[in-house]
Amino acid sequence: MLTVGDKIPSFNLTSVVSLEKGKEFKEINQDSYKGKWLVLFAWPKDFTFICPTEIAEFGKRDKDFQDRNAQVLGLSTDSEYVHHAWRTHHPDLKNLPFPMLADIKRELSAGLGILHKDAGVALRATFIVDPQGIIRHVSVNDLSVGRNVGETLRTLDAFQTDELCPCNWQKGEETLTKKLAKAG
Repeated sequence: MLTVGDKIPSFNLTSVVSLEKGKEFKEINQDSYKGKWLVLFAWPKDFTFICPTEIAEFGKRDKDFQDRNAQVLGLSTDSEYVHHAWRTHHPDLKNLPFPMLADIKRELSAGLGILHKDAGVALRATFIVDPQGIIRHVSVNDLSVGRNVGETLRTLDAFQTDELCPCNWQKGEETLTKKLAKAG
């Protein structure tokens, strides 16, 4: 699995970006959001139980990510047509503000190293990638446990300070860098 300090692999994937006829699909690649932080999160399968809770929560918090110059990208190994059908039929997914990437050839999932060994689907992985394309954070859950979107935001906030941040640090709190400067 790729880890902190690795460069995000090159990709070019069809994504679902809208339910509006004629504007449903868009090609997205690693350079589509140049100059922004990326929050790439993967889920195992569409039309399941835990996945829509995570996807909907990322959607509800999208403005928080946008306020931090971060683009959220969702990813699974389902096709763009399955993503579109799921968005069409699931009330919590109809108005998602971020692209749902279709990794049907499993190229990005394999490149990231997040394919489940037995099921062949993406694990519940979250990557925070800086504007230079370098992975700064990775977390991966087994298939049965959802992630915490608030913790993803907190971690992004900490990286964006470019300072030393202690355990449980929250945006607006003093960093260790500033405490050490005052003590010195």
